[in-house]
Amino acid sequence: MTHSGSEPAEGQVRRRGRNETEEERADRMWTELIQEVRVAQMGVQILFGFLLTVVFQPKYESLSDTDQTIYLITVVLGAVTTGALIGPVSLHRLVSGRRVKPQAVRWASRLTVLGLVLLLATTACSLLLILRVATHDGFVPYLVTGVVLWYLLCWFGIPLWTRHRHTAR
Repeated sequence: MTHSGSEPAEGQVRRRGRNETEEERADRMWTELIQEVRVAQMGVQILFGFLLTVVFQPKYESLSDTDQTIYLITVVLGAVTTGALIGPVSLHRLVSGRRVKPQAVRWASRLTVLGLVLLLATTACSLLLILRVATHDGFVPYLVTGVVLWYLLCWFGIPLWTRHRHTAR
């Protein structure tokens, strides 16, 4: 029997919804994931690049020990965030052609979510440092907390609510 383009090949089962095989779904999900990672990578690379220059500025020496500690934590967070968000690219390259795309997509997705959590931490620490240096006011932790809550809502709250509310049972 010949295989038509609209029927699954022998041994492949079509899923509900998009009527695609596991491999087709993995291909689609991989493409979507890489587009998403590109957005996050751009942000973290710009932020990390700026962070790397701070230590070479004359004002760095005048920062308090606490601010220098926050800076060092922020730089390390930026580095590990970069690693997590570039990880999917390396994963894809090293497993490409090994017929493990569904598993690679799952791992790449996990790395991306981890990268987003780390990006949130990096951004929060950056904001904390900048506002402490710029204002020295007591309201800074509250402002940073508000921004973190906003990110949590935008990046995780609304997506998880949407997933829960609109996912077919």
